[in-house]
Amino acid sequence: MDVRDHNRAAWDRQVESGNRWTVPVSRDVITAARQGQWQICLTCSKPVPKDWFPDLDGLSILCLASGGGQQAPVLATAGAIVTVLDNSPKQLAQDRLVAERESLTIRTVEGDMADLAMFRDQSFDLIVHPISNVFVPEVIPVWAEASRVLRQGGTLISGFNNPAVHLFDYDFAEQTGILQVKHKLPYSELSSLSDEEKQQRIDNGWALEFSHTLEDQIGGQLDAGMVITGFYEDIYDEGEEDLLSAYMPTFIATRAVKL
Repeated sequence: MDVRDHNRAAWDRQVESGNRWTVPVSRDVITAARQGQWQICLTCSKPVPKDWFPDLDGLSILCLASGGGQQAPVLATAGAIVTVLDNSPKQLAQDRLVAERESLTIRTVEGDMADLAMFRDQSFDLIVHPISNVFVPEVIPVWAEASRVLRQGGTLISGFNNPAVHLFDYDFAEQTGILQVKHKLPYSELSSLSDEEKQQRIDNGWALEFSHTLEDQIGGQLDAGMVITGFYEDIYDEGEEDLLSAYMPTFIATRAVKL
């Protein structure tokens, strides 16, 4: 199975069904950003600290695997020169929708987050990478490519799942309210699920997910020539059902600077 093709089609369907991560920002959000009042999220609910950002005016930003019309339009409104790369054409169409609606300039590029061959070395000052590498089997190439296209002294801000999220049997939890360990880490929906479970995900059109070790998520950034300069954890929004968030943070965000 070609994971990239399957997940592209899956996220196109998520746009059609109105998944919260595919709904573009409102006109009110852009109006506030024009007045200097803006924020974006890498994870589910906690905004990125403002001191994680350099001055955005004229800054060259790559929103990496970040389609959906959420981060890129805000950053473009705040003065940045923004490129969005995403695997889903319909997610990219959401960014173009906001750009046209608000008279913004946003470049959209369809592609794989682990292969940025269309960009020259040291093309960007800032990379914004919200939770999305859960949808690729290997994360090390993502960090290597991000570092390559980032200028020296540039910043990479990223959100990703705590790998513990993938330990549990969520079908069982939904039925019983009990969190029961089921999967060995690292988790892969190509190998961790039974044939029946995997086929159910495929038939339902769900994107295939993969956990990554913290060694690969954090150590991978360090090995790619960056230093971690910021870190926080997050949980699901209040009111969103998630048993695990009652016990531990489920998301991680990092700020890294290329040496």
